[in-house]
Amino acid sequence: MLIARKELCVCQIMGVLGISQPLVSRNLAILSNAGLIKERKDGKLVFYSKNRDMPHFHKKMMDLLQEMTEGDKTYSGDMISLKDCEAFQKKSGRCDMKTLKEFMLWKPKKTATGPGRIN
Repeated sequence: MLIARKELCVCQIMGVLGISQPLVSRNLAILSNAGLIKERKDGKLVFYSKNRDMPHFHKKMMDLLQEMTEGDKTYSGDMISLKDCEAFQKKSGRCDMKTLKEFMLWKPKKTATGPGRIN
């Protein structure tokens, strides 16, 4: 649901969720094939965002999911982690795998909670 709020690159998604690139890419492909997200390339980076032109039924489903995640502890933690990631990237001036690895070492442990997350 992070992508429904903001355009993100794979590195940011990996950093926030603490999951591998193949897992992120596989799930993004599923969402893209379903027409729920779109991608934008900028050099070597690919950014993903909510598809604003999706069919009405899909839009309603996404709106419902977004509504259901409001106040969820894991989602709130992910949003905090995203802000930390963005601040880290802004400070470093880069968005690449090296920056992601540095962020993962620096990342405050309290923002990485939930199943499949780094604790």
